[in-house]
Amino acid sequence: MTASEGDATDVADLTGSLVGFARTLRAAGVAATHDRVHATVAAAGALDVTNRTDVYWAGRLTLCSGPEDIERYDRAFAAYFNGQLAPPMRRVPPVSVVRPVAVPGSEQSGSRQSDEETVPASTASRAEVLRHRDLAALTSAERDEVRRLIEAIDPVGEPRWSRRHRPSHGGALDPRRTVRAMLRQGGEPVRLERRTRRVRPRRLVLVVDVSGSMQPYADPMLRFAHATARRRPGTEVFTVGTRLTRVTREIRDRDPSVALAAVTRAVPDWSGGTRLGELLKAFLDRWGQRGLARGAVVVIASDGWERGDAALLGEQMARLNRLAHRVVWSNPHRGQPGYAPMTAGMLAALPHVDSFVDGHSLAALQGLATVMSGVVGREVAHA
Repeated sequence: MTASEGDATDVADLTGSLVGFARTLRAAGVAATHDRVHATVAAAGALDVTNRTDVYWAGRLTLCSGPEDIERYDRAFAAYFNGQLAPPMRRVPPVSVVRPVAVPGSEQSGSRQSDEETVPASTASRAEVLRHRDLAALTSAERDEVRRLIEAIDPVGEPRWSRRHRPSHGGALDPRRTVRAMLRQGGEPVRLERRTRRVRPRRLVLVVDVSGSMQPYADPMLRFAHATARRRPGTEVFTVGTRLTRVTREIRDRDPSVALAAVTRAVPDWSGGTRLGELLKAFLDRWGQRGLARGAVVVIASDGWERGDAALLGEQMARLNRLAHRVVWSNPHRGQPGYAPMTAGMLAALPHVDSFVDGHSLAALQGLATVMSGVVGREVAHA
């Protein structure tokens, strides 16, 4: 194989990993659009795709649209490419680079390979495979890797109009700023000041089922809730089983392991039964009706195995749907082949659910983050 054929093979091998990395970025809140991904692949093809620094900067310069994306990009890159970041780029004047063909046996052929850190293509490929693996079937090592990738998820939150305004070149007339500008000029009209309403992310409320039937999925979902609560102030997290527990304070610790340990101590009903109807009513009576659920995006992570009255669950779901801006239900069994929502709890809840999504894999959690951000339209599921 010639040197040019080897380079083409490397680019082809890395393309799939870059596409998977772009999905991770989108879940982390970076607008990694298709045209930017194409630019990344093209940039990687012009560089050394086996060099971590080249891949890092090829992605950062094409996928990040502003300074606010850099931290998310670094976090996603570290999680996707085996927890390692590229070294800082040296500030050098721009030069034209010609890539020489390596000559076997020469000292230069192995110099760059030894000096620079290479990208573990197998690691990136494994991360892409793990995206679609069922969370209940992971080994201990795979579970640790998935947990790291979950921490890179950053749901943005669906935007809403705020009551506050900001100056703008267009929009409605701002009487106060216009009058103040006139007074500064001695009463002479200078120009009309304009304003527009600010945009704020909606409150996120996550209700996680920790009953026995949800045992393999409760930990990943709580880690997803931790990533959301850490980066989205105002996020509320509750657990349901045989009791309703508010764990918003416990889950906000910076370290996910410490946060999950605190949640474990606070939740008295791990791996018990499920009384969704009664506990949803308790949530609405105590917190939801008073403001937590009003205008919020409410996510319920449960398999819908209701041991109580399914009719009560349907009534409370209808009540929640009237209060919330959008109700999302994440079911880990929905992604299984041949699944149909036949349990009494799911049949009672689905008419009042706006988006019914999978919850069995890392890819499903990343898709859930996209739904929470409002990128995906309302999908009323009655299947």
